[in-house]
Amino acid sequence: MSNDEFRAAMSRLAAGVVLVTAHEPPLDPDDPMAPGGEDVGMTATAFMSVSLDPPLVLVSLRTGARMDDLLAEQPLWAVSVLAESQRHIAGRFAMKGRISDRLLFEDIPYARGAATGAPLVRGALATLECRTEQTVAAGDHTLVVGRVLTAELPSADGGPLMYFRGRYRQLG
Repeated sequence: MSNDEFRAAMSRLAAGVVLVTAHEPPLDPDDPMAPGGEDVGMTATAFMSVSLDPPLVLVSLRTGARMDDLLAEQPLWAVSVLAESQRHIAGRFAMKGRISDRLLFEDIPYARGAATGAPLVRGALATLECRTEQTVAAGDHTLVVGRVLTAELPSADGGPLMYFRGRYRQLG
């Protein structure tokens, strides 16, 4: 089986689209002159519920990606389940060779999570704040299992943003 055959087969699995976010702490929190922390975000479709008791979720991160490196250093992160009207957010944070995350967040309405400090997208269908419980190396990805610290339903408007056959889609 080739990579292309595997990729084609897996593209037939519809997936919800989420934005995974975290706040990178300042390089030196004790130095008031040190650069401040930065928000980091990435689009993901490999996200799922793992357990109800305790509440656990899993996200798959490409090994060596900025989010993978950040979550290896600090355990707090968040997930915004994107609505169909938020396709532009998914596309922006999925770009390869993209501009700085600071600019990507610039015109996106978000609130800062009380438990994690991570950005939570306003208008998302659901938001979750998490603390990493476990990581598992899996091929060219890292599976990050997080304990859900908070779960909110900020918007009931619209359906979910889906990813199917290599494109963002709407349900229905």
